[in-house]
Amino acid sequence: MHMSDGIVNAPVSLLFGVLAVVALGVCAWRARQELDERTVPLAGLVAAFIFAVQMVNFPILPGVSGHLLGGALAAILVGPYTGALCVAIVLIVQSLLFADGGVTALGTNITNMSVLGVAAGYGTAVLLYRLLRRGRDTVAVPAVGALAFVSAVIGTVCAAMGFVVEYAIGGAAPTSLGSVAAYMFGTHVLIGIGEGLITAMTVMAVVRARPDLVYLLRSHRQLTEVAV
Repeated sequence: MHMSDGIVNAPVSLLFGVLAVVALGVCAWRARQELDERTVPLAGLVAAFIFAVQMVNFPILPGVSGHLLGGALAAILVGPYTGALCVAIVLIVQSLLFADGGVTALGTNITNMSVLGVAAGYGTAVLLYRLLRRGRDTVAVPAVGALAFVSAVIGTVCAAMGFVVEYAIGGAAPTSLGSVAAYMFGTHVLIGIGEGLITAMTVMAVVRARPDLVYLLRSHRQLTEVAV
């Protein structure tokens, strides 16, 4: 998912660089409503956790590996705007210090993983959580884990499709768009399953320990029951 330099042309890289800056500006402004003295430390831990886990690749196909993107995880735990900032910070550090993702591709990577991935993942989580709460006073922890799993899969696939759109606009390689779209969709469904498992286990662990810190639950004023 980390795009390197030269995959899309310079005008497209510049366009999405500007889009990423604007989106992060909005997130920084709106994140003030999500953070308080209890959740600021959690946001730092989430960013550190995503950074650490992104450094670990897991195999999905011969010659193909994936790693956690973290968009849905961050959004569920600390909110969509703060979550987008957490993922963006990780991407910036990886690009500038570890050469993981090109510098000129930083705008496209942030747009895909920090904006699209977070928005799709959190939107799915909110929808599923509202469905689970219908007619119930509480939502069981395994159900929260299941919605976290689905949200992570959808967020991962949407982030990958963001790359396909960017490639369609200004791809610099001769590979056909259809081939790129099929490959990105197929591999990222598999990556999304791995991401979903990590996200579900992490979210359930936090819910069992401190449900009052989970943004998805706090924002809907409904704490889930801590039961297996």
